[in-house]
Amino acid sequence: MTALGFLYPGHSGEDDYPRIEQLLGSDVRLDVVHTDVGEDAHRVDALRRLGAPERLADGVGQLRLAGAEAIVWACTGGGFVHGWDGAQQQVRALAMAAGMPASSTSFAFVHAAKEIGVGRVAVGATYPDDVSGLFVEFLRAGGVEVTALSSAGIVTAAEVGTWDEERVLALARAADGPGAEAVLLPDTALHTAAYLPVLEKELGKPVLTANQVTVWEALRLTDRRVNAPGLGTLFTREPLVQV
Repeated sequence: MTALGFLYPGHSGEDDYPRIEQLLGSDVRLDVVHTDVGEDAHRVDALRRLGAPERLADGVGQLRLAGAEAIVWACTGGGFVHGWDGAQQQVRALAMAAGMPASSTSFAFVHAAKEIGVGRVAVGATYPDDVSGLFVEFLRAGGVEVTALSSAGIVTAAEVGTWDEERVLALARAADGPGAEAVLLPDTALHTAAYLPVLEKELGKPVLTANQVTVWEALRLTDRRVNAPGLGTLFTREPLVQV
């Protein structure tokens, strides 16, 4: 059994994780611990406070006791708002506190894009324009070119968590363009695990979503590869390990 730990802020799209666990269909367990949100706002200042070391440290002990082998900060905005260097410091501090490999959803997007061999992407963000722009800067710092950006301007994760399949599809369509090799949907508050096959069929290209890449990143940290086509192109890469 490979046990993976996730620090997830508040309650919005976390039910993606049991769904993903089921779709993995292997000996992988996903343990989610909820961190304190404070103010639910897609503002730069609020997002920086969201990922403060003391907030993340509160959940680390629970994941250690659960036997987690790796830990991921499952919040895109709470990582990239610190910039590339600041997000690296955040992850290093998390790894030291946890005593295990650690990463964040922001880095997961960069690693996942490289995994599927894409260098040019479109971004469909739920965030306001200024926050979305910081994600674009983060991706560029990681060597991923953003060809198009669409921002929905939603202020709270709670509202994003209510979006259904049609709204998620509309977000992806609005972002997509002929220059993009893949489409990225960066908010972990967004339910996407059930929609990945439809998204990729609709757009005709890989789609990377926040909760999807977060789980993949945790598997990467433990050197696991699982073939799970229901989770999109990212989970159909070689070499495969299927139990």
